[in-house]
Amino acid sequence: MGYALHFRIDRSAKITLAEQICRGVIAAITSGVLEPGARLPSWITLAGQLGVSRGTVKAAYERLVDDQIVVSSRSGGTRVARRPAVAAEAMSSKDIDTPPALYRHLLAGAGIFRMGVPPPGGLPASVLARLRAQAARMEVDAPAVYPDPRGEAGLRRAIAAHVALARGLQCSPSQIFITAGFSGALGMTLRVLDAKGRQAWVEDPGFFQSRLALEFAGLVPVGIPVDEEGMDVLRGIERSPDAALALVTAGQQAPLGGTLSLNRRHELITWATRNGAWIIEDDYLGELQLTRRAAPALASLDRSGRVIHIGSFSKTISPALRLGFIVAPPALVDRFVEATLYMGSTPGPAVQQATATFMQDGHYMRHLGRLKRVCAARGEMLRTILGQMGYRVHIGGLAVVMHLPDGVSDTTVCQKALELGMAPSPLSPWFVPGTKPESGLLLGVATVSEDQIPAACKQLDGLIRASA
Repeated sequence: MGYALHFRIDRSAKITLAEQICRGVIAAITSGVLEPGARLPSWITLAGQLGVSRGTVKAAYERLVDDQIVVSSRSGGTRVARRPAVAAEAMSSKDIDTPPALYRHLLAGAGIFRMGVPPPGGLPASVLARLRAQAARMEVDAPAVYPDPRGEAGLRRAIAAHVALARGLQCSPSQIFITAGFSGALGMTLRVLDAKGRQAWVEDPGFFQSRLALEFAGLVPVGIPVDEEGMDVLRGIERSPDAALALVTAGQQAPLGGTLSLNRRHELITWATRNGAWIIEDDYLGELQLTRRAAPALASLDRSGRVIHIGSFSKTISPALRLGFIVAPPALVDRFVEATLYMGSTPGPAVQQATATFMQDGHYMRHLGRLKRVCAARGEMLRTILGQMGYRVHIGGLAVVMHLPDGVSDTTVCQKALELGMAPSPLSPWFVPGTKPESGLLLGVATVSEDQIPAACKQLDGLIRASA
């Protein structure tokens, strides 16, 4: 005889009856009703109890056997598998869909002032949908062969032409490697450089996810102060002259928005050349300069082959593409070829081919022009209104940097803002741990319309005053 199971079947639920039975059995196990070794009711008994067919119960039991939650034999019937208590607890579906804390800034969802995404509805959707559909059909009709690990040739040619025109960076398609977004490009680069155990310069403040990526790769980040000219190279030489690499956002510093000055660009490249160090250029919003003409890429000045240029389409087209790229200096091309063959991970050919056509037909450059005009107008409107309210603000890339009064916690303000449908980002987590962070808000200009700005500014002002 088996244990009696007491759970109900909901025939109006969206999940199947067999899945409901599986969940009921798992709940009985995790709650302790069914202990390891306990025998489950037979198919006939449980089917009669629940008012379902024997085949439905059989399918559920087979699924549980496949998942090694129960074991079945002719002599012993179906019994709860014997497993360590920790493993049994891990079977619970509780919190299974809760994003890890590290991911929450990425998976926070839509909201006014959300950073890191293009404006909703800003893309030429019909054009892009048509190109994606055409590329998908071509991919299905093409012979089943392995794609080039470096990325599709058409996209690499399109990127080479684009960075030459928009970023002043002359390179051949053979130097370009397509990756799964910026994070994939950074991870691949750190593997190629293989500098585990050595120090790396990072901007302070700077993108915390990049800093954590360096730590995950075994490097030791050293925070280098940032001012209106970008990373202070001479301070970097004082603090860590023998660092293996420097990670910089030269075009528009993240998050403050300044451009690395020409003098410091020369200082940085000179330091890297003399010390055999590498420079990883995160071209964060390099071509989306809202207040003036974009400066050329740092890599365009490199004559010693020390700069590795990384770009992506997350901020300009969509982060859902997971499409980034590396421009490798000639001396590292062979290493990157090996790395992509063994460990590369690129988006499917259809995504790449559609993006290549989007660029080659001129749609991308026209889209960038519209994006700049829309975001510049919103940024200026935010700067004006918040400035009239007495706040110190400036435009930093696709965000307005809003400095908060002393004693006001930016993380607290951001948490309260979420309740009002706003999703600003706090400035303080961008500072390197151990340094004194500044309290401020990063207000994404792409995700707020001009008619929303006055009321949203008023709500933010109310939250800040209440937190003072």
